[in-house]
Amino acid sequence: MRVSVLSSGSKGNTTYIESKNAKILIDVGNTAKYIKEKLEDIGVEPEELDAVLITHTHIDHIKGLKVFEKKYNIPVYLTDIMLKSLDFIDKYVLLDDEFDIKDIHINSIKTSHDAPDSRGYVLSSENKSVVYITDTGYINKKYFDILKNRNLYIMESNHDVEMLNNGNYPFSLRQRILSDKGHLSNYDSAKYLCSFIGDNTKYVLLAHLSEDNNTEELAYETLISRMNKNNIHINNIIITKQNKETELISI
Repeated sequence: MRVSVLSSGSKGNTTYIESKNAKILIDVGNTAKYIKEKLEDIGVEPEELDAVLITHTHIDHIKGLKVFEKKYNIPVYLTDIMLKSLDFIDKYVLLDDEFDIKDIHINSIKTSHDAPDSRGYVLSSENKSVVYITDTGYINKKYFDILKNRNLYIMESNHDVEMLNNGNYPFSLRQRILSDKGHLSNYDSAKYLCSFIGDNTKYVLLAHLSEDNNTEELAYETLISRMNKNNIHINNIIITKQNKETELISI
């Protein structure tokens, strides 16, 4: 499998994942033009894509979906509840808790966010696997077993709690972000990751960093500190960015 986060942050989120036989996007949160350019930067044409997976219907995850789906005629995988908010989609597949896209087996993980029926995903192919979880206030313990010891994690590390509480956001917005239907802090992200990382884990990609309430250094150092306390060592920790794709990572 190979992975590239094309964009991650409050202004847009799009991730590319491929196996031997399948090429998919998770979310289309940027313009179709941007996504086409970033795909071409990693040697992929949009016409090659087999599917789009939607995590939830907030604009920073579906901004380019209408144009992209119409232009490239790619099936969109989503839940029936999501579809009610995205009735412009012509070609869709209602996803189950488990399903396959060619040689990628996918487990759908229910997340906790203030969007209808939000999801994360575990994608597996040929004994390799990727976890994608952003935009959630917490992760339900019932999913812990399926999330453990995966090869690559794309995990939200949205905010530093102190920065958020001392910043300029209104009280109601701060409460939303900190709630069980909000976003994972650096601390919570690190806590979860240290519960999940195993011998098979080679990469951790920290995602959806707030521009106003976080820094790359804080997100990185919070994870490193927690890992050191738990005697966990991962060489490849990558901070994803809003306007620059990651390398195409092979696992």
